[in-house]
Amino acid sequence: MYSSSENKEIILKARNLLKIFGTGKDSVIAVDHINFDIHKGEIVSLVGQSGSGKTTTAQMLLNLIKPTEGNIELNGIDIRTFQGRNRIKYWQKVQGIFQDPFSSFNQFFSISKILKDSLKILGSNLKSGEKDKLITESLESVNINPKDVLDKYPFELSGGQRQRIMIARIFLIKPQLLIADEPTSMIDAVLRSNILKLFMKLREVYGTSIIFVTHDIGLAYYVSDRVFIMQHGKIVESGDPEKVIINPQHPYTIKLINDVPILHQQWEFKLS
Repeated sequence: MYSSSENKEIILKARNLLKIFGTGKDSVIAVDHINFDIHKGEIVSLVGQSGSGKTTTAQMLLNLIKPTEGNIELNGIDIRTFQGRNRIKYWQKVQGIFQDPFSSFNQFFSISKILKDSLKILGSNLKSGEKDKLITESLESVNINPKDVLDKYPFELSGGQRQRIMIARIFLIKPQLLIADEPTSMIDAVLRSNILKLFMKLREVYGTSIIFVTHDIGLAYYVSDRVFIMQHGKIVESGDPEKVIINPQHPYTIKLINDVPILHQQWEFKLS
């Protein structure tokens, strides 16, 4: 298994990130001068309640919105290099999965077309048969029979199926970094277990780094190599989950933990 303590190769750096929305008296500081690195193959969780700045941070890392100040580097290259048409080159390496899989799909496209269009990000000139083979393999990787879904539309599938197809899309693209924003909050515990195991598989097979954006400190404890606690746009505590969650130092971390009084009983499955 990958571990940040064993693999120190840094793939992403965030330095002095500031994001302000609005101007003057109406301005709001969403992210307030934060700094962190992401290592190859590690899982990091950004944890905080609504309004903590974690989703805005994710949007900046996905190159969807620009920081007001500061910079982000991917493999030593400032992501401001990846603007306009060049952004597709960035998305070959950095991908996102979001809370609501339904809104992530074009409802007028079949699953077959959605996955084939995903291959366009890679800029490859694959033949139709080669595309079909890759799509079949990606769906089988997430335990879906291609015959059950390829001709269907997103609204015809369950929430769990849609989430797994989003992950199948990630298996197709094989990014260096996956940013997952509350990816399991809308599904039940059994499906949550299966989805998280697929994320672990992605990390194990391809060495993909994963950033979980979550309000669930129990989830962060069980899946992360490192945890960043965010409050009011700042990272107020960070480190190994055992250190941060078992022996918290910041009052906000303590509050989050007190809101989950049976932390050790929330997750009964094993991810390994």
